[in-house]
Amino acid sequence: MPRWLPRAMVLALTLYACLQLGSWAFHQLIGLLMNILIAFFLALAIEPAVGRMAARGMRRGLATFLVFFGVLAAGIGFVVLLGSMLADQIVTMVEDFPKYLDSVISWINQTFHTELSRVEVQDSLLRSDWLRKYVQNSASGVLDVSATVLGGLFKLLTIFLFSFYFAADGPRLRRGLCSVLPPAKQTEVLRAWEIAVDKTGGYLYSRGLMALVSGFSHYVLLEILGVPYAPALAVWVGLVSQFIPTIGTYLAGALPMLIAFTVNPWYAVWVLGFVVVYQQFENYVLQPKLTARTVDIHPAVAFGSVIAGTALLGAVGALIAIPAVATLQAFLGAYVRRYDVTDDPRVQGHHKRGAGGVLQRIRARVVRAAPDEAEAATVAEPSVAPGRN
Repeated sequence: MPRWLPRAMVLALTLYACLQLGSWAFHQLIGLLMNILIAFFLALAIEPAVGRMAARGMRRGLATFLVFFGVLAAGIGFVVLLGSMLADQIVTMVEDFPKYLDSVISWINQTFHTELSRVEVQDSLLRSDWLRKYVQNSASGVLDVSATVLGGLFKLLTIFLFSFYFAADGPRLRRGLCSVLPPAKQTEVLRAWEIAVDKTGGYLYSRGLMALVSGFSHYVLLEILGVPYAPALAVWVGLVSQFIPTIGTYLAGALPMLIAFTVNPWYAVWVLGFVVVYQQFENYVLQPKLTARTVDIHPAVAFGSVIAGTALLGAVGALIAIPAVATLQAFLGAYVRRYDVTDDPRVQGHHKRGAGGVLQRIRARVVRAAPDEAEAATVAEPSVAPGRN
């Protein structure tokens, strides 16, 4: 046996054990790493506001606390307003449920020529096995829901805590990172940090604009239909549809439909149609233009980055994909050498190939071939003349 073989085997086994240990630790800490990633982008988003307040002489810790307090107060106020509105509507729906049931039963009797009554329908619902199983499953799932809510609150507290430290100790964090790098690399890191702040702020700015447009559009519709709590519903639609990826649109449209149904069932259909039409307008017209201008990336790249982020990290990836790609693109753009583009019609987009182009190419070839044939005839003519004589 070679002398190096035992040492190589020990080294290979050690590397394999370290790889397995690192993989296990990564899977155990994936939740914490995701929370830290969200907190980092949240700190980048509030960095401009904290920086302006700190430039005026305020301590960064106090400035960060004031910014978070404003965001938290706005969120709590919105939740309280929405909760009171939802509670009132639920009470109204429960009180008016017999009236809705009578109208549905009368429509069924007139359309299908049946003889249903509300008492029979209520008795059949109360005695059904489906309702009994649903109540049992709901009672057994209360603990699961409570654990999910507590876990979500703990994750939210973790994100806010890390983002507070990232924002309040931003200069110290940058100094600590730059202290282990040479001066040239320090400049690149600080430039990347500044670009990330600008792109994340631009992304949130574009989302805020789209939330404003969406909320105003739905507010106009709800006011025309006479749906109660139109301002609160408009704010709900604007915020939820823009800041909750993937399922935000469906969550945003469900509540206005429910409230509109309490006024008139046909109003819910109108709200559904408007939500679908506006979503198409936002996806294909509004969002690509605003995202491309504020984040400075192509609409196709923005759309592809959201799909890739969703596939890799789920909802978190969809939320941070666009600012991350915009930051990477802007940072790499400073090191990519650009050249002047040649003045060619194919590059400028004005060159069109068609039947006219084909005919012109054939005519040019004929014109080029004509002098050659004439020259060949001139050369062959003297050799034929003596034979005739």
